[in-house]
Amino acid sequence: MSRTLIITNDFPPRAGGIESFVHELALRRPAGSVVVYSSSPGVADQAADPHFDLRQPFPIVRDAAKVLLPTPRVVRRARVIAELEECDSVLYGAAAPLGLAAERLRPLVRRQVAITHGHESGWTVLPGASATLHRIGENVDTVTYLGEYTRRRLSRSLSPTATSRMRRLAPGVDTDRFRPGNGGEEVRERLGLGDRPVVVCVSRMVPRKGQDILIRAWPRVLADVPDAILLLVGDGPYASRLRSAAAGSDSVRFTGPVPAEELPAHYDAGDVFAMPCRTRRSGMDVEGLGMVYLEASASGLPVVAGASGGAPDAVLEGETGHVVDGSIPGPTARALIRLLKDPERAAVMGARGREWVSREWTWDRTLERLDGLLGGS
Repeated sequence: MSRTLIITNDFPPRAGGIESFVHELALRRPAGSVVVYSSSPGVADQAADPHFDLRQPFPIVRDAAKVLLPTPRVVRRARVIAELEECDSVLYGAAAPLGLAAERLRPLVRRQVAITHGHESGWTVLPGASATLHRIGENVDTVTYLGEYTRRRLSRSLSPTATSRMRRLAPGVDTDRFRPGNGGEEVRERLGLGDRPVVVCVSRMVPRKGQDILIRAWPRVLADVPDAILLLVGDGPYASRLRSAAAGSDSVRFTGPVPAEELPAHYDAGDVFAMPCRTRRSGMDVEGLGMVYLEASASGLPVVAGASGGAPDAVLEGETGHVVDGSIPGPTARALIRLLKDPERAAVMGARGREWVSREWTWDRTLERLDGLLGGS
């Protein structure tokens, strides 16, 4: 049986979208075909789930370092793991910078695939980082991309040959887990939301995600929909500033951190999903795709997305939701008001979104593509 060594910094119990993506890829590969080499989890992550590694159906080799870099020591250890575990392919959980190890691992393995997310798009605007991407592209068999936006951005740094070898690989959505009627009523009851209209945002709290724009837009929304609730789900370094911005408003609710298994119910508690993300730092801080929009669509919600990076790839404009300028509050407020005041139209868009995700964003499609990449097609 072919075996794949996954080398990654982005792996649970550390939380995040990339971590979930790489973990799902590992879980869904055939039994006995995966070995993971990852950095040491942080103290808080380890405390939150101290037995995570033991529960996985594949071996995980943890490095003592908090961050894996393609240093001679890390590459030597990767070579040893690949040899001992008889791995014939390598999957880099994030292309940059770990893909730099590909040149030295080449004699040992048949195929090497480097996954890209959103941050590599920011690397293309810095000469040194762009040169690193170019070198990675020359030494792996395939660089993947999430959608058309990331493909275009990455091709600026890759050679024509490496660009021709690029292939799309985006996460799938578990539509059995994210679905209408999956615990939203219990969340509403627990939070005291009743049957009030709810705009929900599920996301890590960092400036790019746009929760601050939602808070700034909210008074305008309340002018037209006075009983509406804004439900902000998640945590992050921006949380305290967001709470301060919403101080005094009983119509803006914060849940704090929510366990992954409870996230589907929090989507289901909403009537509309909104995350008006925006591009920051001259294109270095950009949304790669925005899986939350697809999870919300699978949950039967219309979505309001920001026009940052690849976020529009996760929305069918006018059919599953709306894409707005997330740098100012007006467009977000207007989109939310339209959806909240026309629940029938919102329901049609939510149903269309679930149908689209169920057809086009399945894990089966993702795994079929990955099988082809690791197998050489």
